Amino acid sequence: MELRSHGLPCENIERTLRFLLHDARSPASQPVRSVQFSSVQLSSAQSRATCRMASVETAAEHERILREIESTDTNCIGPTLRSVYDGREHGLFMEKLDVRIRNHDREIEKMCNHHFQGFVDSITELLKVRGEAQKLKSQVTETNRRLQDDGKELMGSMEELQLCRVQQRNIATTIDKLTHCLPVLEMYSRLQEQMRAKRYYPALRTLEQLEHTCLPRAGQYRFCSIMAENIPKLRTQIRDTAMTQLRDFLESIRKHSDKIGETAIKQAQLQRSLDSSVSTQPRALIGRRSRKEAATTDGGGHGGSPVSEQDSGILDVEDEEEDDEVPGAQDLVDFSPVYRCLHIYTVLGLRDVFENYYRKQRRKQARLVLQPHSNMHETLEGYRQYFNQIVGFFVVEDHVLHTTQGLVNRAYVEELWELALSKLIAALRTHSSYCDNPDLVLDLKNLIVLFADTLQGYGFPVSQLFDMLLEMREQYGEILLKKWNVTFRQVLDQDNFSPIPVSNEQEYKHYTSQFPLQDPELDKIPFPKKLPFSEFVPKVYCQLKEFIYACLKYSEDLHLSSTEVDDMIRKSTNVLLTRTLSHCLHYAIKKKNVGLAELVQVIINTTHLEQCCHFLEEFISNITNVPPDTANATKLYGTSTFKDARHAAEEEIYTNLNAKIDQFLQLADYDWMAAGQGGGTLEASDYLVDLIAFLKSTFSVFTNLPGTPVEHATLPGKVAQTACMSACKHISTSLMQLLLDPEVRQISVGALHQLNTDVKECEGFARAGPVAGFQGDTLLLAFSDLRQLLELFTQWDWTTYLADYGKPTCKYLRVSPHTALALLEKMRETSRKNNVFAQFRKTDRDRQKLIDTIIKQLRNLIAQHHA
Repeated sequence: MELRSHGLPCENIERTLRFLLHDARSPASQPVRSVQFSSVQLSSAQSRATCRMASVETAAEHERILREIESTDTNCIGPTLRSVYDGREHGLFMEKLDVRIRNHDREIEKMCNHHFQGFVDSITELLKVRGEAQKLKSQVTETNRRLQDDGKELMGSMEELQLCRVQQRNIATTIDKLTHCLPVLEMYSRLQEQMRAKRYYPALRTLEQLEHTCLPRAGQYRFCSIMAENIPKLRTQIRDTAMTQLRDFLESIRKHSDKIGETAIKQAQLQRSLDSSVSTQPRALIGRRSRKEAATTDGGGHGGSPVSEQDSGILDVEDEEEDDEVPGAQDLVDFSPVYRCLHIYTVLGLRDVFENYYRKQRRKQARLVLQPHSNMHETLEGYRQYFNQIVGFFVVEDHVLHTTQGLVNRAYVEELWELALSKLIAALRTHSSYCDNPDLVLDLKNLIVLFADTLQGYGFPVSQLFDMLLEMREQYGEILLKKWNVTFRQVLDQDNFSPIPVSNEQEYKHYTSQFPLQDPELDKIPFPKKLPFSEFVPKVYCQLKEFIYACLKYSEDLHLSSTEVDDMIRKSTNVLLTRTLSHCLHYAIKKKNVGLAELVQVIINTTHLEQCCHFLEEFISNITNVPPDTANATKLYGTSTFKDARHAAEEEIYTNLNAKIDQFLQLADYDWMAAGQGGGTLEASDYLVDLIAFLKSTFSVFTNLPGTPVEHATLPGKVAQTACMSACKHISTSLMQLLLDPEVRQISVGALHQLNTDVKECEGFARAGPVAGFQGDTLLLAFSDLRQLLELFTQWDWTTYLADYGKPTCKYLRVSPHTALALLEKMRETSRKNNVFAQFRKTDRDRQKLIDTIIKQLRNLIAQHHA
């Protein structure tokens, strides 16, 4: 009964214990038990007292286990029973368990006997209640039937109400869903319209709002899913379309860069003319750009995103009151594709991709623009088109720089400009080197200056371009020198080397206006008269001024000071004078078939050109506004140039005159073995008579030489005097060489008399004074060496010669012992040959002995002189 009171069914516990004990006694458990008993048997008899104490402890343990079994749920007695089998006394435990079961059975039996009467009473009461319950059941059934009959109508109304409520809820739900779906459809419709209208940036904004705001609110619908699936496709379509438009834009500006650049250069040219005429009303070259920058700065402070597509894609249109301005170069280009693509890629989170693509493409275009045509140097139009394309490229980049936030930055533009400068300068150096036309070089220089001024107005540094122009100045100077070399040669070839005849005052003024002639004596001479110089002089003077003007034209707009311009012109003019004109003059002087008259006219011409050098100095100072007496100012070398040319002409006169004399002397045909004439007079040789006649007619030409002293010029008539003296000396030297010619081995006294006669003829020419200005018998000194030598031999005055040799007052001071010895030996050879047949004549033998004696004395004299 205690087990039941604890909620434990005793029968079940008993069956469980018996089942477990039955399993414990099964053969499978025997080996374990036998092993346990065998271990007990192995213990010694001396431990019996310990076993008794163990059985007491075992009994207490079994009691504890039984109490635990009684107080524990049957589902949890497994560990308890396990502890019984783990011990050695499970048989004893079974005995105790049986005893405990019997005790419980007795208690259960006692309890049932004690409560039996109460159970019977309860059954009797239960039977009475059964009848009452049957009555109550019938009443409830009747009440339920009546209630069901009465509630059928109400249930019908309730079902109708429920259906109405469901419909109302569905309608509300539908309205709510439509409220969220209609904006989606409307926005999608707007998106389609924007796509059709190619308004891609608003379409992208609509697409973004549709994706992040409207579709999440609409819920999961099929059309929403379709729209969501189409959103990436539409975004890709917008991106690709914007990129296509950008490519079209890049291709368009590449093709029209020259037109953009041409407009910008025209605007710069107009600005230059305005700046030069109206300095008080400046109109900025890039005024439109400045205004646009200000507008962009004021309204574009939010990451470069425009308020609307129209604001970003189209350049600002000038106000009506500014219609008189030249349209800006940027007005030719619609930049909306750039802005649109930039904003679209910014919204898509691909701004870096777009910036890299744009810059990469523009770099490629820059390289294409900077590649000149192979025949660019042939015409100015080729250079102009090249510059227009470069200006157009950088005008576009400058506009993009100032109207977008970060698409291109200043460092990127400066990098492109450095690249462009290096390639541009290299191309100009290469192509300009092929040019040999100074007008084309000058036009190219003006075009480069305009190009530099245009880009400088946009903030690009152009100092390297002006440095290159200074380098081209040297090339331009060389081309000018080549051109003027041809011009001077043409002037020389066309000149007749004759004084200019002037028949009236008008002609006289015409020439004096071309050349600064200042000759009061010439002014007094009535017309007709002749100017002392030929056409060469005024033409050369005018060409010198034209050259100076050409140099001045190149120096314009190069931002040089007046002193630098003046120095440049003077140096270039000096090169023209000292190299080009000097070479041309020497060419004319050394040219074949130039007569003495032409050479004389060259001397006259160079003298007058020398006189006009200070006028050229004043002319340069007037056009450069630099005083001629400025410190460190370069002086013109014209004086030395013309002086050298005049000296070259004089030398050529002397050379030509001597060459002509040589031609006459080649006709000389002396009979060196001629016998002496008895008492008749000898006549001069025919060749010498012709030579004297030629010299007389020639020296009459020199009367036209300039007769007034000029600065750095020779004295009047000095050229004629020098030429005459040179001719006489040359004749004397040539005759002396004929006497001493090694091929002439024998000379007779008769030949010496003939030569003496020819020398007298020459002395007569010299004594007659063919050229005025010689003092006394100065010209006769040219023949003194030959005269003394011939007198010594013709007069046979050896006693005086040998006695007075070495004295300052010696009569034959100019006769060298060597010369006398050489001539005397030739005469000895003649005497020996003649004495072969006349050796028995006493006079001939005495003369031969005398010659031998004189030769011995001359040799001793020479030896003493050497000692």
